[in-house]
Amino acid sequence: MTPEVVAETELRKDPLSGRLVVVAPGRSKRPGAFRRSPLEVTPEELESCPFCAGREERTPPETLRIPIGAERWQVRVVPNLYPAFEGQEVVVHTPRHCHFLAELTGEEIAAVAEAWQARAAAREGYLHAFVNERSEAGASLPHTHSQLVWFDRPPPEVERELRPGYCRVCDPPGGAELVIAEQGGVVMRAAWAGRVPYELLIAPLEHESNPWESDLLEPALRLAAEGLRRLHGIEGPCPMNLWLHASGHWHVEVVPRLTVLAGIELGAGYFVNPLPPEAAAEALRT
Repeated sequence: MTPEVVAETELRKDPLSGRLVVVAPGRSKRPGAFRRSPLEVTPEELESCPFCAGREERTPPETLRIPIGAERWQVRVVPNLYPAFEGQEVVVHTPRHCHFLAELTGEEIAAVAEAWQARAAAREGYLHAFVNERSEAGASLPHTHSQLVWFDRPPPEVERELRPGYCRVCDPPGGAELVIAEQGGVVMRAAWAGRVPYELLIAPLEHESNPWESDLLEPALRLAAEGLRRLHGIEGPCPMNLWLHASGHWHVEVVPRLTVLAGIELGAGYFVNPLPPEAAAEALRT
């Protein structure tokens, strides 16, 4: 039975996952209401960071560096010191100290995409690649990095997206109103049933199933970084989670952590989004 929602709200159901979202603009006064204060890099942070150039001995022995065999590296991949799963790895995005994917140059993003694809080719199983930014989103270290986890089979969230006969990327609700940008054969949209303000979906324009052999992974990560730069311009640097799903039509999901999951979301399973995705798309287009 579907619950009644108050006036000026809308109940949306993601057609693939079945996720229920209540779009409730009355709970947010305006874009900017979620603004976070800028992060300051302290001398203590710089001194203690194990991911900066010259600190290589502070991490486990690397499994990969880009460029391969070079003395000066752009990206390093090392085992996670505190893994939850066997073989979990950390991808250090840059030797310079910065916090966000949005701060990376195009050359640095290209090296990250190369590292992801190289590690995917080196091991069997389903690879889950993801980025956590700021401690509120699960990052234990501020220096920008991603993580790689291998599973024997697609994990539950991915399996839910493998429903035959439907593609959430090729047949998205909302249409052109949710498109934010297109470049390099990739499109960025606001998620129609976004769980949180500014949730994004980035995917190839044409149906592709394998990101690890695709020339479009780099453009997808570039577009994700561009979306995050625009978001930072509106709301300030904010916590976020990003992950890649190789589920039929592969795609990148970006989930900014501008609101807190509370009793309705965690206990009842209804995600309350105070910013209509159409408004988010309009804000990020400008």
